[in-house]
Amino acid sequence: MNTPVHDHRRLGRELGLFDTDPLIGAGLPYWLPDGAIVRHTLEEYVREAERAAGYRHVYSPVLGKRELYEISGHWAHYSDDMYPPMDLGAEQVVLRPSLCPHHALIYRSRSRSYRELPLRIAELGAMYRSELSGVLGGLTRVRAIHLNDAHVFCTLDQAVDEARAALALIARAHADLGIRAVRHRLSLPGEGGKYVADPALWRRATALLREVLDASGLAYEEAEGEAAFYGPKIDVQIADAAGREATLSTVQIDFHQPERFDLHYIGADGGKHRPVMVHRSVIGSVERAVAHLVEAHGGAFPAWLAPVQLVVLPVTGGQAARAEEVVRRAVARGLRAELSGPEHGTLGARVRAARLVPYQAVIGEREADGGLAAVRLRGGRRPGALPVEEVLSRIAARVAARGTALWE
Repeated sequence: MNTPVHDHRRLGRELGLFDTDPLIGAGLPYWLPDGAIVRHTLEEYVREAERAAGYRHVYSPVLGKRELYEISGHWAHYSDDMYPPMDLGAEQVVLRPSLCPHHALIYRSRSRSYRELPLRIAELGAMYRSELSGVLGGLTRVRAIHLNDAHVFCTLDQAVDEARAALALIARAHADLGIRAVRHRLSLPGEGGKYVADPALWRRATALLREVLDASGLAYEEAEGEAAFYGPKIDVQIADAAGREATLSTVQIDFHQPERFDLHYIGADGGKHRPVMVHRSVIGSVERAVAHLVEAHGGAFPAWLAPVQLVVLPVTGGQAARAEEVVRRAVARGLRAELSGPEHGTLGARVRAARLVPYQAVIGEREADGGLAAVRLRGGRRPGALPVEEVLSRIAARVAARGTALWE
């Protein structure tokens, strides 16, 4: 039996997750209420995972002076993908194409000691890429990107362990989200002026990333011409419904920007030392992550991520009051629950309409009288009629555990 192929552009609109409008522009989708729930839940999941891993979160502006990107190297190596500068009095400002220059400035905003390292700075921030209209599509290729980004400032001796920890964080997130990586890629520079001309820099960073991959026990392939302009990177590759590969998560080791921004820390010897900058993104851009999740799950999201987690279905109007009480109790437990009453059709029609909802609770006369709910799981399994409090406790426990399992 062939696995159905899901296109997130079609399914995302059918499910009311996102849409576009020509007056807003190509590559600039807006999020509808159910899509906003998925996005918000995903963002909070990543923030919690980062906090538990020792990251501190910041906010930084989406604009920066042109000089900032001249220092970082983006203006020389990446300006074709940036929007034109905007005149602001005697200055020029630019919509940022990445977050790393801002984070470098946050690091150097005060003196740093070796005792503070590794310093892990994370942000889920907007950035902008001047993509050609011909390559735009749905959520996978957009012009306004919200990136789950982070930068670890550390000593050279800490860089491999920090990069390994980032890969482990990525693997845990992918397992919770039901994402399968098709391969790991060591992305190296190619020919031409796109890349920083510093062979020693490339050799050092590449050797460290190979050590990270080997120590992590991951098979990988090398690909020339896929590196960032300032350094090599580990790319975690996924595939879409048509089998097209894309990069979702990344880990990079960067010697270039610490040098360009003259970053340093005071070592145990009292002298100044240059930190290493480890770039990493657990889920990449929120847009691409949601696009992949829609296609990977066909809209049947893991319970903790689903826009509606529980739908309560009274068989007749006589059980409506009891069903409304169950919804209220579910919402009080932090669940996203809705009522689907007889006014919306027969019980069979309502069950089919809620086929992508992880949990259905049917309330008939017997259930209403006994304080029970007949549970149906997405996919057809029926654990049976159980006390309402037990049902809600089980669902809440599975949601809190995240992961992809629906029932213990």
